Amino acid sequence: MAENTVTTNDRSFSDLIGGETPVLVDFWAEWCGPCKMMERPLDELAGEKAGQLTVAKLNVDDNPETAMTYEVMSIPTMILFQGGQEKKRFVGARSKGQLETELSDYIG
Repeated sequence: MAENTVTTNDRSFSDLIGGETPVLVDFWAEWCGPCKMMERPLDELAGEKAGQLTVAKLNVDDNPETAMTYEVMSIPTMILFQGGQEKKRFVGARSKGQLETELSDYIG
């Protein structure tokens, strides 16, 4: 598993997203090919933006309550939270460059 991302679950999710530092949550599953493709770009982004952005992974099979609460219908879905509020959502695999562009309003 990635070394720069954190793992979250139904119990810890609210605490994780509640701070002022933006948190990008990757909703994924073990069986999902495009989700596996996102591991490296997300881990690299987490390492490069440490202190500016937290990247977290939430397995939807193991944590269905949070996935249902945020109406995650397809995976991978990535949702950016800040101060406990959803700021941006995107669905489907992306390159690291695409992620940086889509997150540029929230991270330096």
